[in-house]
Amino acid sequence: MSTQTNTTVRMFGALHTLRKERGLQSTTEVNIPPGGCAAWDLACKLDLPPEKIEAVFVNRIVYGLDHLIQAGDRVAFVPTGIPGPHRFLLGIFEAGRQNRQN
Repeated sequence: MSTQTNTTVRMFGALHTLRKERGLQSTTEVNIPPGGCAAWDLACKLDLPPEKIEAVFVNRIVYGLDHLIQAGDRVAFVPTGIPGPHRFLLGIFEAGRQNRQN
C-alpha cells in the first residue's frame, strides 16, 4: 500500500503554454512523498524550468521555490513576468526576490 497522496498542481501563464506545447495538461496530479518535497524539486519533476518560475502558491499563500510541499497541498506555479501591481499585492515579487537570492 502506498503512503503517497495525490496533490493537484496547476501551471499559470507561460508555464501553462509550455506544458500545452509539449502535449501535457496544465493541471496534473502528482505523488508527494510522506516527508514532502521542495517546490523546486517538484518543478524539476514536472520538467518546468525553475528560472522561469517566480513563485508558487501553496494552499492560496505565495512562497518561494524553497517551500516544502506536503501531500494534499494545493499547488500552483506562477511564471516570471506577471505584470503590474499584482506582483506586489499577492507577494509574488517578494517570493521571486527570495528565489533569486538562493
